[in-house]
Amino acid sequence: MKDDGVRRSAVTSGRKLFLKTDGLDMRTSYALRFRDVLRLHTNELGPAASEAELAIARRAATLIVQLEQMEAKFAVAEASPTALETYQRLANSMRRLLESIGLKRRPRDVTPQSAQEYYAQKARSQL
Repeated sequence: MKDDGVRRSAVTSGRKLFLKTDGLDMRTSYALRFRDVLRLHTNELGPAASEAELAIARRAATLIVQLEQMEAKFAVAEASPTALETYQRLANSMRRLLESIGLKRRPRDVTPQSAQEYYAQKARSQL
């Protein structure tokens, strides 16, 4: 960011991830994962990303980390219907955010190359 003499917040200038950092340890697993996910998404957007796209990437990163924490809890104990509903809502919101900044579904070609390959795949699937 160029220096035009205008004061900017630490978040805007990139010096901090959050406005209020009193008592916030950026070495926690949550903070480290958030920073990693946010960096991955902003790198994917590239240097020409708009402020709106960056804001959406931040929201998506928050939801991704929150969903991962919920998944870890589900792995240990059965999820309540309320927890599953919350998870579903968060996952849907995350998907919509990511779609708005360019997430695209890419169909995978599953057509076999030849009849011989088709029968080989079929035989493997019956094992």
